[in-house]
Amino acid sequence: MEKEDSALAALQERQLRILASIQRLSSLLLLPNDHSQSATLNSQPGILLKEYQDGPTLAASHQNHQNRLAKILTAAGATGFTFKRVPSNYYQRSFEERRDLLGATSIDHLCKSIVMVNTQADASVKDCSDRKNSKYYVIIVQYTARLNAEKVRQFVHSLNEGRIPKKRFNLRLAPEEESNRLTGFEHNAVTPIGMRTDIPVILSDAIVKLEPDYFWLGGGEVDLKLGIKTLDFTQIVKPFITDCTYSSDDTTVC
Repeated sequence: MEKEDSALAALQERQLRILASIQRLSSLLLLPNDHSQSATLNSQPGILLKEYQDGPTLAASHQNHQNRLAKILTAAGATGFTFKRVPSNYYQRSFEERRDLLGATSIDHLCKSIVMVNTQADASVKDCSDRKNSKYYVIIVQYTARLNAEKVRQFVHSLNEGRIPKKRFNLRLAPEEESNRLTGFEHNAVTPIGMRTDIPVILSDAIVKLEPDYFWLGGGEVDLKLGIKTLDFTQIVKPFITDCTYSSDDTTVC
């Protein structure tokens, strides 16, 4: 029995050394900012060795999740996307540090997905079957911007061309447990790709105007981020695109 335990320990140690070598080679061979590389190659360089420190099972779970999203994107026709693992203290770091970890062009290219609920929806509106009058919406904005809930309310009301009273729209942040249940993703991991529920998405028009047209958002796990071409994203997700953040001359209050 002791011999078997010793052999297993040696095998696990060998696996860790091999994975570490792969990581080093990936970092040398693949440039993090080269968005023209294939999805398969791009899925590798951001993986940190810490992922494997809890054992092969956790590593396999992470890779399975990443592969699932990559398959969804590839099947939908995406031609340029990247997955990168980030340190556990990613959200304690400055925007500039996050930009450098991801190889993003600027801090304005760092974005987040927020699940909102229409608290004043008619009792008959219980799900997301009607994109123009949904109970829930996923709003994607830049980290450097501030979501304007009043603009979101006015936009969703306008989608219905006056058929529904304005008082029936009041978009507010969904409770975390509700967001988790609907998307299948926890806080700081929400992504509109591969959600458990087909929630309509509203994309800030400021993101569409970014140059280059490539932005970063959550990848379904807290330490996994997804970089994607804006055109790919809009063609696959088919979001509504509107001004939904505060600008310097806004006077409206949420």
